[in-house]
Amino acid sequence: MDQKVRVRYAPSPTGYLHIGNAQSALFNYLFARHFNGTMVLRIEDTDTKRNVNAGEESQRENLHWLGIDWDEGPNKPNPKYAPYRQSERNEQGIYHKYIQELLDKGYAYKDYSTPEELEEMRERQRANGEAPHYDGRWYGRSEEDQKAAEAQGLKPTIRFHFPEDHEYEWDDIARGHVSFNSDNLGGDFIIEKSDGMPTYNFAVVVDDHSMEITHVLRGADHISNTPKQMAIYEALGWDHPTFCHIPLIFNPKTRKKLSKRDKDTLQFINEYKKHGYLPEAIFNFIAFLGWSPVGEREIYSPEELIKVYDPDRMSKAPAYFDQKKMDWMNAQYIKDMDVEELTKRTMDWVNDGEIDEAKNLQSVPADELKVLLAKTIHVHQRDVNTLMDIAKHAWDYYTVLDQQFDYSQLVDDDKFDNAEVVAVLNGLKDKIANGGDDEDFYSQAIKEVGKDTGIKGRNLYFPLNLAFTGSTSAPQIYEIMAIYSKDTDIELLDRMIAAF
Repeated sequence: MDQKVRVRYAPSPTGYLHIGNAQSALFNYLFARHFNGTMVLRIEDTDTKRNVNAGEESQRENLHWLGIDWDEGPNKPNPKYAPYRQSERNEQGIYHKYIQELLDKGYAYKDYSTPEELEEMRERQRANGEAPHYDGRWYGRSEEDQKAAEAQGLKPTIRFHFPEDHEYEWDDIARGHVSFNSDNLGGDFIIEKSDGMPTYNFAVVVDDHSMEITHVLRGADHISNTPKQMAIYEALGWDHPTFCHIPLIFNPKTRKKLSKRDKDTLQFINEYKKHGYLPEAIFNFIAFLGWSPVGEREIYSPEELIKVYDPDRMSKAPAYFDQKKMDWMNAQYIKDMDVEELTKRTMDWVNDGEIDEAKNLQSVPADELKVLLAKTIHVHQRDVNTLMDIAKHAWDYYTVLDQQFDYSQLVDDDKFDNAEVVAVLNGLKDKIANGGDDEDFYSQAIKEVGKDTGIKGRNLYFPLNLAFTGSTSAPQIYEIMAIYSKDTDIELLDRMIAAF
């Protein structure tokens, strides 16, 4: 790419990092890193009524957890472009000087319409079957009219005036050639509110221009904002950046945009962290929401994704959120991770955790927990999807003596002879009472019990699975026996012997 790339991720601190926001941040990050450019974090906090406490901090923390970093922002200011919060930029008068320029040139005007008048206008338009639009009632009004309105104590908004029948068009990286006619954009729109705060569509233009942003990658729900912003670029005589409208994320069940009402899908990045997903797996998964590399491969490290990223392979179609695919991808990362590293990750998740599965294990002494988790991972690394799954298994093993197993599933099964079941249980009890307590010993002991009793297959293993896990279906039972102490193994055998 000929020009020095500068992109930006510009969240509003009105909530926590949603997966749709993370998608935009990630594609900006890949774009900047692939082209050796600069990524800017800008905080668009002009909607003061909707801003939430710690909203900005949460955005930064969750981006960092995902592995997304930036080169400039509130915590990394470049004096040439700072400040990076719109509220601070507004205090410095950065926006209003351009508002005044548009007023002076006749591209903008003051509107003294009251909320009641605007609502009456909308109701009339609805009654007439018209599309909602501002009717331009204050465009061209005299200075006397304006003074009269101000004498009544009315504070104006500033509106941008669209030229009639004007085409706003651009070549979008993801969507190709896009065109809007000014007559279909809802009429003249507000660029400064009555409290002096700039609106989104105006502030974003001033910021992108003054910060020398070369490419704007954002969700496709912003595509209707783009012609309004292009109108401001034209009026101020500025070149607009290259746009890329990223496909929206859809719910595959409703076939509609993923919304906060979709309770069957985790919506926020901190929820994935809480539920024990790995950041590199989420990074990988989100990268495939609206983009794909050449070939069939699906597992990529962040460094590999940066290398293969090609913006021309952005999709036009919506990206469907596949929870099973996400779980599968997270499971692949877990399977490929070194046991020591996975144990450390799970320990950290337990210590940081906010849900019950983590809080339960916080009661286990650290040294004991580390051993318990390592043994649990040894058994279950191939069959879990998340760190939370590991924690659930570990807690079950830790509290096994507090549980009540249902032995009736074999007692009442005529395929199993009670005397044979007891023979297997007693045979194993005798061997481990007088032997070792590691995995190899238990494996050999089970084989010897089968040989001694002549019992094999399901008639040998189902009773043992039930004795040590409460289920007839279990992983290699000698591995689970090694998680427990020898005394616990004997106690579990005694309980089932008593039941038979």
